[in-house]
Amino acid sequence: MEGLLLRLSALDADAENAVRVIGFFDRLIANRASLDTVAQATRQLAECPVGIRSAARGITVGGAVPAMAAQRELEDGTVVWLCRDGKPLPLDEMLLERFAIAVAVLLDHARLPLPSLGDPALVELALSSSAGEADRSRALHLLELKPTTKIRVLAVDGTPAGLTAPLGELHAVLVPGEEITGQQGKTGVSSVVPAIEAPEAWRQARTALRFATTETPVRYEDLGVQVMLAALPAAEIAKHQDVRALDRLAEDPQLLVILTAVSATSSIRQAASTIHRHHSSLAARLAHAEETLGFPLDTPDGRFRLRLALVLRQLRDSA
Repeated sequence: MEGLLLRLSALDADAENAVRVIGFFDRLIANRASLDTVAQATRQLAECPVGIRSAARGITVGGAVPAMAAQRELEDGTVVWLCRDGKPLPLDEMLLERFAIAVAVLLDHARLPLPSLGDPALVELALSSSAGEADRSRALHLLELKPTTKIRVLAVDGTPAGLTAPLGELHAVLVPGEEITGQQGKTGVSSVVPAIEAPEAWRQARTALRFATTETPVRYEDLGVQVMLAALPAAEIAKHQDVRALDRLAEDPQLLVILTAVSATSSIRQAASTIHRHHSSLAARLAHAEETLGFPLDTPDGRFRLRLALVLRQLRDSA
């Protein structure tokens, strides 16, 4: 089909080329193409933005309808549109008409189930990177969310609350706005995105969760450059001498608590205060840690190196 028509701008408005345009859309209909596939194929053929918008069905493909777009409205109120800069091409009217017919036919064939409000299947579909824009926007519609609604996505390793779905060993939660309370367990929080971009937010939330060590939620936007560390392979992290040294020190769980406090403060005295110990009681354990690690812990560089090693070890274990 891709070889049938290369681009609309190369075709004249004669009967032969009109038939070729009709055949192009007939093939899409015969193959029961998804609405996303139809829109993508039409966009490639027309070489300009196109889209589908149905408020009643909760379907949005291609974003909002531009003010200057040429439109066709179906009987159920669904609108298909084409927005070309400059003068329209000779076959634009034909293309828009056949685009509208194809969408109308495929909507009648649509077999997307209508789960109840809050059904986990809807949340899963909204988060799916493999689902088309039409299916995701319709799932959002059934969840009473618009594609443009600002949301966060949470990855919860524990007991979730809200619009949630189990995905593997985790739970995903869709949260309109800023509300992230009510979750029990470690939680990774995405940045705020339009709801139609939920798959990217789910990726961010899972990345943020990998940095979580307590039930305090970890926000993706607060990680900054640290998110780059999450791309390191766990096998490579495990080979590093600092991580291997921490593994040996982890035989004493309380020592890891002490080292975490040291890495997060500016002095040994502050670290001791954080974990409610007298600083003199840490001396022997920290001396042992320094011997095993091979670097001092009472300098800014040493504490930074320790913090980095602790984070890498956490990422290895959460891969």
